[in-house]
Amino acid sequence: MATRHLYLARHGAADAFGKLTDVGHRQASLLGERLAGIPVDAVWHSPLPRATASAHELARHLPNVPVTEAAELIDHVPYVPGAAETPRSWAGFFDGYDEAEAASGHRLAGALVARFAKVPDHEPDTHEVLVTHAYPIAWLVRHALDAPPSRWLGLNSANTALTVIEYRDGLPPTIVMFNDMSHLPPGLRWTGFPDSVRP
Repeated sequence: MATRHLYLARHGAADAFGKLTDVGHRQASLLGERLAGIPVDAVWHSPLPRATASAHELARHLPNVPVTEAAELIDHVPYVPGAAETPRSWAGFFDGYDEAEAASGHRLAGALVARFAKVPDHEPDTHEVLVTHAYPIAWLVRHALDAPPSRWLGLNSANTALTVIEYRDGLPPTIVMFNDMSHLPPGLRWTGFPDSVRP
C-alpha cells in the first residue's frame, strides 16, 4: 500500500516587500539540512518570490531533486466564514472580501486538496516537500482532520516550521507533526507570529 508523505513548510522570513531576508535564507537552509535524510522525490513551491527562494535554498541540500512551481500553493484565503462562524477576534479581518474573491479562493483551496491531499496512484511511496504559506498549510491540516471549513482559522505556522501529513489508501490522513521548529535555533523560531511570550 503506497503512502504519500507531504512535508509542508511555510517560506522563510521575508521583508515587507515579500523578499526573503538573511534570516529567511538561514531558516530555509536549516530546513533543507533536516530534510536531507529523507528520500525526497520533489520540491513544490508557491509562485511568490519568498516561497520560490526558500524552495531553492532548501533544495541545495537535496541534490538532483526537481524544484517546481505549483500555482495551487500560492498564498490565498481558502474559505471566508459567515458571520456565525467567525470568532470575535477575527471580526473585521474579512471585510472587503467580496463574493467573487471568496469563491475564487475557495476554488483554489479545492484545487490544492485535489492535487496534493491524496494517496499516490502508483507504487512506491512518495515524499514531497511543499513550500507555501500559512493559510494553505492551515487548509490542508483542516482537511486532514475533516474539520469544519472555518477551522483553518487559528492554525498558524512559523517560518520554515515543518508539518507532515501522510495519506494511505483506505485510511484517514495522518498528521505526523504540526509546526515543528526543532531544526531552528531559538533565535530563528516563531517568526511570522504576533509578538508574545513563547515557551
